[in-house]
Amino acid sequence: MGEDGAAARALAALRADGATLAVAESLTGGLLAAALVGVPGASAVFRGSVTAYATELKASVLGVDEGLLDVYGPVHPVVARQMAEGVRRLLGADWALATTGVAGPEPQGGQPVGTVHVALAGPTGTEALPLRLSGGRDTIRHGAVDAALGLLLRRLAGTAG
Repeated sequence: MGEDGAAARALAALRADGATLAVAESLTGGLLAAALVGVPGASAVFRGSVTAYATELKASVLGVDEGLLDVYGPVHPVVARQMAEGVRRLLGADWALATTGVAGPEPQGGQPVGTVHVALAGPTGTEALPLRLSGGRDTIRHGAVDAALGLLLRRLAGTAG
């Protein structure tokens, strides 16, 4: 699978930089963390994860603004950014990834199935990547993992130069 290779490359790059990673997940429900810990030696880099599937946990555990959640719901680029920033702070990591979205089978909060936001927080700032993924629930969830790992790899490659 692509996730395994991307996770291994990301962890190797982080290790080479002496950096750590944390993850906050919603729609992926632990898939991103599982892809990372599936790599031998991940413990040298990976600090841990928070699976905040319930909306209120995004606020109470990760520090996402409650007003933002009330107005826009959990599927929003700023929510993804705040999730990444929150887990980075909470777990004391150099870098953090976050995933939020609608995997289906039904739309959520007016957002269609396949609406996904992944975010990356790190020493050079925070960014969110909006996605429109298609396919079934599993395909969307794995697509979000691939996108999150890709975002991290692109940022790490950018800081290496």
